[in-house]
Amino acid sequence: MNCRLGCGACCIAPSITSPIPGMPNGKPAGERCIQLSDDNLCKIFGLDERPDVCSSFTATTDVCGTTNTDAIRLISYLEAQTC
Repeated sequence: MNCRLGCGACCIAPSITSPIPGMPNGKPAGERCIQLSDDNLCKIFGLDERPDVCSSFTATTDVCGTTNTDAIRLISYLEAQTC
């Protein structure tokens, strides 16, 4: 599955513990990444500054569902289960 352009769920729903440019302590679950544009596109996509955890994320139907709303719900659920 390819990421849905403009979804951004993986940049909002999960916590990220590694440093992100502009967010040196990472980000808590449910908070928009500072590098997520208003169009829900990663501003640092393809750059060395992008955290490895972000670069290694792969969209799959079981994680992202079939809609952006599904993705937020599923990733939020998975985040809650791993805390």
